[in-house]
Amino acid sequence: MNLYDCKILLIDDNAELVSMISGILTKSGFESIYTAGSCSSGLEVFLKEEPQLVILDIMLPDGDGFTLFRRLREQSQVPILFLSARDEDNDRLFGLGLGADDYITKPFLPQELLLRIHAILKRVYFSSVQLPKEEKVLILGKREISFENAQVTAEGISVSLTAKELLLLKKLNQNRGKIVTFDAICQAVWEDSYYGYENTLMVHIRHLREKIEEDPSHPVWIQTARGLGYRLKKEEGQR
Repeated sequence: MNLYDCKILLIDDNAELVSMISGILTKSGFESIYTAGSCSSGLEVFLKEEPQLVILDIMLPDGDGFTLFRRLREQSQVPILFLSARDEDNDRLFGLGLGADDYITKPFLPQELLLRIHAILKRVYFSSVQLPKEEKVLILGKREISFENAQVTAEGISVSLTAKELLLLKKLNQNRGKIVTFDAICQAVWEDSYYGYENTLMVHIRHLREKIEEDPSHPVWIQTARGLGYRLKKEEGQR
């Protein structure tokens, strides 16, 4: 099974939104998308189809998503992403506290939703897939980064990377040229979701840039994808 073979169940009573999200998922390559507009029908489809991911609205006509979440968890540990118009911190903390894998509020960018879905599916179902052998040395312009020694060397002068900086750079390098979401970075570095690590991640990025960029105030290598995450720039001509 590859990532796009995963079954996705979308439980939301907003028909227009359901149609939009289904279209986004289909266009990106997902083939098995199931929908439901209530708690009762959502549970019925869940038990019948056994999806690999559930996207769950909080406000439903015959109950709330938090209660349905508990019922789904009684049946399976399938990853669940809350999708809601409610942006209050208490709701977000409550949802994540229940054990949800992510929480995204409406309105949202289609690409952000896709990135979060990809991150969850990769972490849950494909993290044990054999990856290419990890590089020992990374060259960024005039700087040489040793992953074995956690050092950055330029013009004969070396500076050390902290453990978190090393994990952060490894995560970006493993996905070089692609956006790595805030959540995916936090899972790799702190084994936790992005919520509560906003400032911590920004500080670590700033310190890492100070060590690998020619001009940290105008970074070339670690690029910000506003509202989504970070990307490690590829060398010219690199595929």
